Amino acid sequence: MSDKGEQLSQTFGYSRVDEQEREKKIRAVFQAVAPRYDLMNDMMSFGIHRLWKRRLVKMVNPQSAELIVDLAGGTGDIAEKMAAEGRTVVVIDPSEAMMAEGKRRGIRGVEFRVGTGESIPLPDSSVDRLTISFGIRNMTNMGQALSEINRVLKPGGKMYCLEFSRPHWLIKPFYDLHSFYLIPRLGAWVAKAPIAYNYLVESIRRFPDQEEMKRMMEQAGFTNVSYRNLTFGIAAIHTGEK
Repeated sequence: MSDKGEQLSQTFGYSRVDEQEREKKIRAVFQAVAPRYDLMNDMMSFGIHRLWKRRLVKMVNPQSAELIVDLAGGTGDIAEKMAAEGRTVVVIDPSEAMMAEGKRRGIRGVEFRVGTGESIPLPDSSVDRLTISFGIRNMTNMGQALSEINRVLKPGGKMYCLEFSRPHWLIKPFYDLHSFYLIPRLGAWVAKAPIAYNYLVESIRRFPDQEEMKRMMEQAGFTNVSYRNLTFGIAAIHTGEK
């Protein structure tokens, strides 16, 4: 672990024992839900997550001859939207089950590699742009993951993080009702994995708000850090530059 990653871990209360237990839990969750994960996202967000992902890809605006990494990219649905002749798009994800589902669906123009956000299997300063969507909250050590993302980006390279966030107070009661009561029941019915979706809801609830996430990115070494709220703050796209 880098010195910066270690410092961030201490700042945000991680321990190695916690990380090991969390990693086991997360791996089990995505093993259980892989075949129906995208379907559940459609049902949980009423399909809005697809609009958010399109907004993300538009912001990335991938160019020719770039190396683009979609970290925690799962089935490769976002990576495929960024793929084109003349550029390299790589999904890096620890869940072989999720990536196998993407390959089964015939995702094209994308390379899949097994790896974690806390130890990205790429050299220093090698990546032009890195995206991560609904994945950073599932890292066993978010501070170390941010430090690793900064390490692999080229100087001037950018990170784009799409994640659930804190909604506007006017809609928060309705959002909480949907999240804590409806989503786990949908998980039980559609994905046959209520425990997994209880975890996913809890991970959303514990995720830093927009300003705290901005501060974490700055502490990891990113500059020009900003965020754009989506759908009244239910989600946000955080950006930062190396």
